[in-house]
Amino acid sequence: MDGTPINTAEAGRGTGITGRVHSFQSLGAVDGPGLRAVVFMQGCPLRCAYCHNPDTWLADGGEETTAQALFEKILRYRPYFGKTGGVTVSGGEPLLQWRFVAGLFSLLREAGVHTALDTSGVGDPAGARAVLAHTSLVLCDLKFTTEEAYARYCGGSLRAVLAFLRQTAELGVPLWLRHVVVPGLTDGETHIRALAALARQFPNLERLELLPFQILCQTKYDALGIPFPLQGYPPCPEQTIRALYRVLEEEHIPTGAH
Repeated sequence: MDGTPINTAEAGRGTGITGRVHSFQSLGAVDGPGLRAVVFMQGCPLRCAYCHNPDTWLADGGEETTAQALFEKILRYRPYFGKTGGVTVSGGEPLLQWRFVAGLFSLLREAGVHTALDTSGVGDPAGARAVLAHTSLVLCDLKFTTEEAYARYCGGSLRAVLAFLRQTAELGVPLWLRHVVVPGLTDGETHIRALAALARQFPNLERLELLPFQILCQTKYDALGIPFPLQGYPPCPEQTIRALYRVLEEEHIPTGAH
């Protein structure tokens, strides 16, 4: 994070704030409610063992644009959003570029467009608060349930993520938690019950989604010359996801599963 003092007026105005965007998806259906435009920001401080987008890690990649220009591009797709869709900003880690995201979200909210922040919950707390002020929904990856696992498999901190999640609760921003299920790593019943205990702390929680581990990203790692940390782990079968959803239901955690 940069050390520049936060100007809340600037962060909310949007015009002229620049950011680096990795890619843009005009219509997505898995990153929040309804049909959505999805913006993938460049740069991430974590190195998660199962990351599917290692090409987003470096902060100096992607294409530079202004929040105003991206806002105008997004509005071309607004007729497809309907009543339930909107815009999701993902990554990488969007909170690394919080000024840009806060500016873009401010413009979108003023235009009546639903905004979703897809984040790992890592970043400067004051910057996160500036983004959350203009956020309709938070999608947060709660990757592991202990400090040790976060450090080993992500290079991050569970404490920092929980502090961010408490911010979402304090500000009353609806929350969807997400968790990747890796066979032999995060698919145990005890692990899922510990996950439920963490999720239960947040009164703004609307659902906890379980995402099956896949290995479709192997080609990206090969192209970048980076070893895939979970090479050899099998993909997660659908029956495992169904069984773990039943565990969450026993724990009275909303899942949105059908």
